[in-house]
Amino acid sequence: MSPFFRRGSGRVTPEQAHRLVADGQAVLLDVRETQEWNAGHAPGALHLPLTRLMAGAPLPTAVRGRRVVAICRSGNRSRTAADFLAAVGVEATDVTGGMTAWARQGLPVTGVNGSGGVIA
Repeated sequence: MSPFFRRGSGRVTPEQAHRLVADGQAVLLDVRETQEWNAGHAPGALHLPLTRLMAGAPLPTAVRGRRVVAICRSGNRSRTAADFLAAVGVEATDVTGGMTAWARQGLPVTGVNGSGGVIA
């Protein structure tokens, strides 16, 4: 198991998350609500709001069997998501500072139509 993926306790920086996803070592799962996602998200991220995850919605097919890096706006919901996923056997971590830190580090953000996005 990678040192980044501890069952519910590991956290990564935005740069580490970007690298893990770019290298194919993990899938980025955005757990923000739909209006936040539509405003701007990391290219290639998958979307499943925390409210739906906690209500029992299945993970997107592309996530199943893969390591997951959860992300939200500031890092609070994604930490909850990573803990929840780890409790059900998924290797998961989350991004410290969330999409706010991601954008602040100059990492790409796209809107729902592929245009430049913002963090809402």
